Amino acid sequence: MPEPHAGDVAATFCATLVDEWVRHGVTRAVVAPGSRSTPMALALLSDPRVAVSVHHDERSAGFVALGVGIATGLPAVVLTTSGTATAELHAAVVEAHHAEVPMLVCTADRPPELHGVGAPQTIDQTNLYGSALRAFYDPGVPDGRDSADWRHLAQSALDAALGSPPGPVQVNLAFTEPLVGTPGPLPVVDGSTTAGAGGCEPDTAEVALVADAARFARGVIVAGGGIAQPADVLALAARLGWPVIADPRSGCRVEHPCVVAHVDALLRDPPTATRLNPEVVLRLGDLPASKVLGRWLDDIDGARQIGVTTHGTRFDPGRSLDVLIAGEPGALCAAVTGQLESPSDSGERGWLATWRVADDAAAQAIAATVDAAGEPSEPAVARTVVASAPRGVTLVVSSSMPIRDVEWYSAPRSDLGVRANRGANGIDGVISTALGMALASSDPVVVLIGDVAALHDSTALIGLPARGVDLTVVVVDNDGGGIFSFLPQSAALDARSFEVLFGTPHGVDLVGLAAAHGISATTLRTTEELATFVSGATPGSGARLGVVHTERAANVEVHDAVHASVADALRSAPTGG
Repeated sequence: MPEPHAGDVAATFCATLVDEWVRHGVTRAVVAPGSRSTPMALALLSDPRVAVSVHHDERSAGFVALGVGIATGLPAVVLTTSGTATAELHAAVVEAHHAEVPMLVCTADRPPELHGVGAPQTIDQTNLYGSALRAFYDPGVPDGRDSADWRHLAQSALDAALGSPPGPVQVNLAFTEPLVGTPGPLPVVDGSTTAGAGGCEPDTAEVALVADAARFARGVIVAGGGIAQPADVLALAARLGWPVIADPRSGCRVEHPCVVAHVDALLRDPPTATRLNPEVVLRLGDLPASKVLGRWLDDIDGARQIGVTTHGTRFDPGRSLDVLIAGEPGALCAAVTGQLESPSDSGERGWLATWRVADDAAAQAIAATVDAAGEPSEPAVARTVVASAPRGVTLVVSSSMPIRDVEWYSAPRSDLGVRANRGANGIDGVISTALGMALASSDPVVVLIGDVAALHDSTALIGLPARGVDLTVVVVDNDGGGIFSFLPQSAALDARSFEVLFGTPHGVDLVGLAAAHGISATTLRTTEELATFVSGATPGSGARLGVVHTERAANVEVHDAVHASVADALRSAPTGG
């Protein structure tokens, strides 16, 4: 009996992996062009159930796959050829690991006989991404004799990606030439099932522990990213009369009596920070970006601090948590609410009133100071983008200053989803992540990003108009690294050294760069123009980019003026309760 054609075996192997993944819900693939990856690329493209998106740059492709995973909760397949192409995925894999986002990373490879002999595009890809992986699989060159294991391989990889916690899995696929073949009959389905994503359910003792802490009047809930049921968090807060410090990504930053939106500004005022010291802190999900809040949590004297994260991941750089519970934070809050015998005594509402009065005073001071600044400041841009985004869109906010300005200065909204890559807090891949979300959803996506982050990910613009997505990008362009102007380096170094190492002006015309990619681009000179531009992020609006020019030194002055205005407002405000 003749040996099976190597190309046909590889085609059948890849078609089997794709079929098994699709059977369990995987519907999207992100492919970077290359030769050695041909068998898997053809298998993905040939399956009508898979939506394939092709991206020239592997780094961008990795973050597009990340965005799909964030938007859907299911992994996208991201495929590269062999060699350094595989290394380009590393940043996205690291973010997926820290952000607990499922991803199937398929790295094509040369066969063993081409390793160690100087063959081109051949590197050691074994466990290439190290501890960032949930699992690594290297099945070797498919030869057909192990076909009974192919579906099990696919299921194992998907199980690992969707485990607790979910994350990236590398499947290293070695192929020999010929790389083009015809798939034969696929191995039969064995009927086994694949685990879905999900965290641990808090047990009775853990619910009782939080319920016991709820007896204290002076409690605070810190709601970060990673909350699936925010309404249950707010219901518990209302029952207890506790304020909710709501990160924009939490789903809790809505118009609600318990929601505190400007805690960074409040805690910069020492008397207010002391007055607001609680007895109990319930920390849900990951931590907000504010260092001021982080230091306050670390320095609270005598408060019991309980952390709740879906998969038991510890977000505690200051080591101030007393207890860490694994479970969906909203579900735990619902369980605790169910255990409370009666509503809190009305006399305890003075605690919430103290927070409410302070936050309202800060909100008024921020609005007055930012609105009086004249030309668009970076806080004004953040406030305007959040306020002007159409109902139901997803707002993707870059790390560095944009996420801080949104967290510190924007008003609550009940109909806006906010996302950010806060796993590793990097500025790379932001537009690509948003593109992945847009590809996985029919809803428009708006991006708020700085100029350096936009340049980091400029290859995301390649072919963007033809992708059929509604993606609106707002770039705050201060010609360099604006966040460094707030750090000690700014005062410690001479102006020339600081500008060379940290200011890093680039001089790139971002409107021209976008136009070169065929993207509708414009300069936005006023907050009114910005509001109109963002409000146009509607179905059918396509790919658009707007640039707001700011000046780094003036930006520091605006932030300082806002903090001073809030401090003045807090000194003249009643203490509440």
